[in-house]
Amino acid sequence: MIFAAILAGGVGNRMGEVDKPKQFLTLGDKPILIQTVEKFYLNHRIDEVIVLCHKYWINHTKDLIDEYIPNADNVTVVEGGELRNDTIMNAVSYIEGKYDLSEDDIIITHDSVRPFVTHRIIMENIKKTEEVGACDTVIPATDTIVVSEDKDKISNIPNRDFMYQGQTPQTFKILKLKECFNNLSDEEKSTLSDAAKIFVLNGEEVAIVRGEVFNIKITYPYDLKVANTIIDDAKLNISDAETGEYKVNLYDFDDK
Repeated sequence: MIFAAILAGGVGNRMGEVDKPKQFLTLGDKPILIQTVEKFYLNHRIDEVIVLCHKYWINHTKDLIDEYIPNADNVTVVEGGELRNDTIMNAVSYIEGKYDLSEDDIIITHDSVRPFVTHRIIMENIKKTEEVGACDTVIPATDTIVVSEDKDKISNIPNRDFMYQGQTPQTFKILKLKECFNNLSDEEKSTLSDAAKIFVLNGEEVAIVRGEVFNIKITYPYDLKVANTIIDDAKLNISDAETGEYKVNLYDFDDK
């Protein structure tokens, strides 16, 4: 089976003075969270979508799903954890409590505020994980990467040809993810910046899937302005498609 874990536990402090976490802000005509969940809900390979959020926002999240995705029996809201990887492990615990898992079962983890993930990216994540056991979505670094270990002077400037910027989804064989996480020491767990590092620290292979520059994470107010521009552009192109001039799928910008 294949599960999607949508990580919606953040409170959005960097978004400025807003009355709700950023994943609940409006993008186009829907909340960002709903724009993201739909990409996985509509994918025929995914058996269940698990939305993980702060306990204070569980009821609000359920209400939004009922409003925008009625009769979505395969979308479940679960309480997240204190840290990102705790939230992912909460998803694993939920899945284990409901299903008898095999070594082939997969979890796709994705930021709730990356609403422009495409069908291609999701499908390639599934394919790579079936083959390798874990994968990460990345784009090549376009800027020079500068390392400063003391945050004052440059320590190193690595070769940009080997540098990538991480996105999501990150996708894993579920039982292997749990095994690798449990193998880590508390000190190693404290260094985790994302779930792919769980496999790296265990010496396990992590394949890479090509992301997209527009697969942005909406973190700051400027990001939301950019995201609304992307939405507006997609709607314009879809409208123009009625005249035969364009053919664009709002859910898969790769086809543009």
